[in-house]
Amino acid sequence: MNAFERFIHFFQTSMPTPTWFGWFHLIWLVLMIGICSLVIIFRKKISQKSVKYILLSMSCILIFLEIIKQLEYSFHWDETTQTASWDYQWYAFPFQFCSTPMYIMLMAGLCKKNLFRDALYSYLATFALFAGLCVMIYPGDVFCSTIYINFQTMIWHSSMVIIGVLLWATNSVEYKHKTFLKALCVFASMLVIALFMNFIWKWSGGLETGETFNMFFISPYYTCTLPILSEIFVKAHYIVFLLCYTLGFCLAGYIFVLIPMAIKYINNKILLKKQNNKIDNGINQTKEEK
Repeated sequence: MNAFERFIHFFQTSMPTPTWFGWFHLIWLVLMIGICSLVIIFRKKISQKSVKYILLSMSCILIFLEIIKQLEYSFHWDETTQTASWDYQWYAFPFQFCSTPMYIMLMAGLCKKNLFRDALYSYLATFALFAGLCVMIYPGDVFCSTIYINFQTMIWHSSMVIIGVLLWATNSVEYKHKTFLKALCVFASMLVIALFMNFIWKWSGGLETGETFNMFFISPYYTCTLPILSEIFVKAHYIVFLLCYTLGFCLAGYIFVLIPMAIKYINNKILLKKQNNKIDNGINQTKEEK
C-alpha cells in the first residue's frame, strides 16, 4: 500500500452505525439549528456579496468532500492478501438529487445578478432546502459504519438547509410565487439530465456490467428505493411513477415557498401592530400632556 492508498484507507475507518435520533444524529441537528439561528439573527449584516462568497466556499468544500468520497468508495484493501484494488462504484456517481447543490452553488456563486442566477438561488432555497431537511430529520439509510461517510453526509445535507435559510433570510430570493417557477425550471433541467444519463447508461451497455446506475432514482431499469415512491414504482406503470415523482417534488418545492411567505406575512403583521401601538401610545401621551 503506497502513501496515497494509505491516505484513502484512513478515510475508511469504521464506527458503530449511527441511529436515527441517536447522539451522532442529534449533535448534527443541534449544530444545523444553531447555525441557521445565527444566520437569521445576523441576517441584516450579511451582504449579497457575502452570500456569493459563502456559496462559492461551500461548493468548493462539497466538491472536495465528494472527491474523497468517490476515492474512498472505489478503493478496497484486502486484509487477507494484503493487496489493494480499485473499482469505481457507478451507483455512487455524483448526480443524485442531493448532489445537485454542489454544482448549483458553484454556478450561482460565479454568476452576476440576472434571471439565471435568481433561478439557481430559488432552487437552492426550495427544492434543495426540502431535500436537505428531509435527510436531516430522517436520515434513513445514509448512515453507515464508515466515519468519513457519516460526517460527509451530515455536512452535506445540513449545508443544504443552512444555505436555503441563508437565501431566504438575506432576501436573496423573492417572497413571491414566481420564485417557485424559477426553481421549477432548474429542477426540470436537472431531472431531464438525470433521465438522459440513465438512458445513456442503458444504451452504452451499462446494464450488462451488473453495476447499478440510477440517477435521481428515476431509471426505468432499476427499482426506486425512495420511501413511498418505491411502492409506486413496483405497482404502477413507469410513466405513472415518473409523474408521481415529479409532482411530489414540485409540491414540496412549492410548500417551501409558501412557508417563508407565510412567516414573512405574520412577521410584517406583528411589526405593523407594534408600530401602530407606538403611534397610539404617542398620541395618548401627547393628549395627556395637553
